[in-house]
Amino acid sequence: MQLIDNEGHQDPRINLALEEYAVRNFDPDQEYVLFYVNQPSLIIGKHQNTIEEINADYVSEHEITVVRRISGGGTVYHDLGNLNFSFMTPFDAQKVNNFAHFTAPIVRALQALGIEAEMTGRNDIVTADGRKISGNAQFSTSQKMFSHGTLLFNSDMSRLGQALRVRPDKIESKGIKSVRSRVANILSLLPKPMSLGEFKTHISRHIFEADTPPLRRLTPQEWKEVHALAHSKYFTWEWNYGKSPAFNIQKTHRFDFGQIDARLHIKNGKITNLKFYGDFLSIGNLAEVEHSLTDCSYNADALAQALAYIDLEHYFGPIKVDEFVRFLC
Repeated sequence: MQLIDNEGHQDPRINLALEEYAVRNFDPDQEYVLFYVNQPSLIIGKHQNTIEEINADYVSEHEITVVRRISGGGTVYHDLGNLNFSFMTPFDAQKVNNFAHFTAPIVRALQALGIEAEMTGRNDIVTADGRKISGNAQFSTSQKMFSHGTLLFNSDMSRLGQALRVRPDKIESKGIKSVRSRVANILSLLPKPMSLGEFKTHISRHIFEADTPPLRRLTPQEWKEVHALAHSKYFTWEWNYGKSPAFNIQKTHRFDFGQIDARLHIKNGKITNLKFYGDFLSIGNLAEVEHSLTDCSYNADALAQALAYIDLEHYFGPIKVDEFVRFLC
């Protein structure tokens, strides 16, 4: 077993690209472990509807990165107080969804620190009183697989709660919705404090049973390929938002000039159909606005560009483009 050196990268898009690159390209007969810490980010499960999972206004205001991963499961919040781990092994059908197999050394490490931790349910490590401190997910190819998870060490719980507090819009989606759980920071459970670096070293010792694990360093060419993957996939709106399942969403808001009720159908990240209703005193034909937004990517920049030359007051009332865009998304 070797420890992959991520060279201190904290961009979740780079770290997820590194993880995917390693599982697809490294020696299929070798076992690896990857640790990484990410800047504030929301990591969306492969089969989830991004819009349904995040508090878009809060995420934008606090510059939280939103990125989709290639494994299933629910949305998790990462920041500099989280330690993330990934176990990569040759594919074995008996290990699929067998999270206890991979997390056993982590549970032992937590117990050695005096924390009554156990693997429970489908994919969580929890404390004795049922609070979640780690969630896990898996991905596999025909030759290789990884089981990865996050350890809440000293995460900003207020940001975690706000970033995942979605506005109560009416959304009908086939995406897999996250199940919210009571959570706890590991640091608050320790009998005496330690740094995240010390915690990582402690976990590593229980995994490798050695103070200095063998390192797998990437070559400059391998890093070049990792960055290429990151920029062609993990940095793109098409992957992080556009890969969401098709869904219907209803947006309703009462403005000073009346209420607007917008019904949108989104597929492959684009508006395929929409209708506006309300009690506003419209002068123009709303079908003209609806037509202008059809086939538009469902994100603020694209909507603003599509509406740039439309006189919204003619159709709805005194409302500016940026206000209308905020209403829609």
